[in-house]
Amino acid sequence: MTPANGPAYTAAVLMLYIDLPDTPLRPSAQDHCLARRFQEQGIPVSLVESALLLATLRRLIRPAGLPPLPPIRSLAYFQPVIDELQQQPLPEGYLDYLRLKLQQATKQAPNRVQKTTDSDDR
Repeated sequence: MTPANGPAYTAAVLMLYIDLPDTPLRPSAQDHCLARRFQEQGIPVSLVESALLLATLRRLIRPAGLPPLPPIRSLAYFQPVIDELQQQPLPEGYLDYLRLKLQQATKQAPNRVQKTTDSDDR
């Protein structure tokens, strides 16, 4: 993903967020504020995307016997992983690997990751 500034940065982060499984159909006002804060802090969109994908994969690739996790309700859910990746960056090319792994994981368990139009997601 190319670098983005201003509203383009915020839009890119929010689009990445809502395109994930188990996230709301639309970002909240708090999600917008947090995305702007990421930009103000100089966090690259690629780092945010890596954190979103890594956290999502951690949720999806869990032992089968565990109870399902509740849906993600806020972009803030990903803040600890963003902090983690700022401290210990991923190797070059790992973002492409994460994209591929998420694509594979969603194909294997489409019923677990499908977006719904339930009123709770609005």
